[in-house]
Amino acid sequence: MHRYLHARRAMILAAGLSSLVLLAACDRPAPAPAPAPEAEGKASGVDAGADVPVAPDPTPAPSPEMPRLVVTTVDGTPYDLAAHRGKWVVVNFWATWCKPCLKEMPELSALDAMREHVEVVGLAYEEIEAAEMKAFLEKHPVVYPIAIIDTYAPPADFETPRGLPMTYLIDPAGKVADRFVGPVTAHEIEAAIDTAVKDATEQGGA
Repeated sequence: MHRYLHARRAMILAAGLSSLVLLAACDRPAPAPAPAPEAEGKASGVDAGADVPVAPDPTPAPSPEMPRLVVTTVDGTPYDLAAHRGKWVVVNFWATWCKPCLKEMPELSALDAMREHVEVVGLAYEEIEAAEMKAFLEKHPVVYPIAIIDTYAPPADFETPRGLPMTYLIDPAGKVADRFVGPVTAHEIEAAIDTAVKDATEQGGA
């Protein structure tokens, strides 16, 4: 009899412990499921497996090797740099208020007048009316054409001047042979032409 009661108590105790274990397991919160690999991207509205498009830069990239320049001079004449192939062209950014610019103008004018293979074009980089520019040029005459450049929309193929004067030397093929930041003399321009011709000759003979 005692053995029977002892065995029954053991069975009841074992059943109770088993019930407690099951209850504990039910109360324990289940772990949250791991997100699918693509869920993260879709939640933000972007496909995680796709390349994100990059908006193009609206600023036109300069073409320093062979720049395009089409302007109208103060006397109303169209000027197209491409029409001057076969000559060395000096493209001079300047302004009426720039003292170093005014100092180099007579020398650039003499270079244009005395060298058949060299031409100069002046680009006035400032806000000024054509009538005011014409009046200024009567006091500071030059033989080469002058055009007024819109400071808010300068020629895209040339670097926007951060200082004046700034001068480009364009070779007969229309390519930039040299660039001068600050005042430049006729001697420096002719020396740059000689160097460019020499380099081209050496490359052609190599």
